[in-house]
Amino acid sequence: MNCVVGIDLGSTTTKAVVLDGDGKILGRGITNSRSNYDLAARVAQEEAFISARFGLLRKAVEASAGSAVHERLLRAFRLSQTLAQLDCLGEYVAAEIDRSVDASLRAAARAGVDFILTSIRREEEERFAAADTSARSDFFRDAAGSAFMRLAEQAADPVGASFDLLVGLYDACIIRVENEPLELGFEHHIASAVERIGSPPEVRTAVESTRATALEVTGTVGTGYGRARLPFPKEMIRSEILCHGLGAHALFPDTRTVLDIGGQDTKAIQVDGEGIVTSFQMNDRCAAGCGRYLGYIADEMNIGLHELGPLAEASTRQVRINSTCTVFAGAELRERLSLGEAREDILAGLHRAIILRAMSLLARSGGIREEFTFTGGVARNPAAVKALRQLCQETYGERTLNISADSIYTGALGGALFALRETRS
Repeated sequence: MNCVVGIDLGSTTTKAVVLDGDGKILGRGITNSRSNYDLAARVAQEEAFISARFGLLRKAVEASAGSAVHERLLRAFRLSQTLAQLDCLGEYVAAEIDRSVDASLRAAARAGVDFILTSIRREEEERFAAADTSARSDFFRDAAGSAFMRLAEQAADPVGASFDLLVGLYDACIIRVENEPLELGFEHHIASAVERIGSPPEVRTAVESTRATALEVTGTVGTGYGRARLPFPKEMIRSEILCHGLGAHALFPDTRTVLDIGGQDTKAIQVDGEGIVTSFQMNDRCAAGCGRYLGYIADEMNIGLHELGPLAEASTRQVRINSTCTVFAGAELRERLSLGEAREDILAGLHRAIILRAMSLLARSGGIREEFTFTGGVARNPAAVKALRQLCQETYGERTLNISADSIYTGALGGALFALRETRS
């Protein structure tokens, strides 16, 4: 089967989309961006092909065994991936203990880490057994990090392996785990997943048939903040503006205005009826009010990035935030907390301040026209969406606001569509 790939190498996440020859989405993949951009692009593409394989597998499995079996097979596959990464984390942490921890504390550190990693493995197994599909981060770093810190509080010993020591070991190793070219692909983990769920013969046959289906890449286009670092020919690189405009148009054909808030920048884009960009504005000089800023706030509060929006939605009053400067974010946050402000109220004000900056860009690009599409990672944040709806209503009146569940892939989708056009020309 011929296919094309679009890769969006962002400052915080790298996304990939695989399309078939008719422009239908076969698969999507996402990973944390790394200092090694080649690796980030490869992992995101591998994840997109895993998604494509499971898409091809779905029809056969559902026809023979039902949709519940397919979903269980996918969750077993993800569990196998997670356990492999936990094993890798354990190996790196063990080496880090030998390298950097005082000899008098090594035994306590090993015991603490063993408790934490064993507990995480058990929780992951229990989550699978209970068919727990509650929302969680897409990234191993976030999911494992949240569990590691929670369990480190239980394992910590002030006179032995302290909380800071245990968390420091995790921080020292997690990037190396992400940079490790683990075998996380379809071939490596599907057999484990099949065995884990005790698949009937017809499911095993469907899996083997999917394995045998060749996916031949006939074109690839890269975009994103780090696009210049992608290992593609110059003619296979497109700007973020063009890709987000075309991707938003493909998702919502009546789109005329696009707002993209990514990790490093914010883009306000106007497009015509064909998805061609007619005007745009971008934030200048810094990442104020973008995903990087939200990530910094999450780190300051010691919570996951995905927890910020729901926490802000619990606010009963908004605190006025004077700045969305990443450099001063920690200081202002600590000052607000010291004044007795509730953190959910601070976060509600912060989200409104971010969207106010975006509204300024939208105004300079030509305003908000019917229809309006919100893309990028911040479009997954419910508090940002709520603030955008409110400010849009206050400024422009009633507008149709489109947000796809896969909005974070919009740039990669646009890239894949450009690649498809190249193969047809």
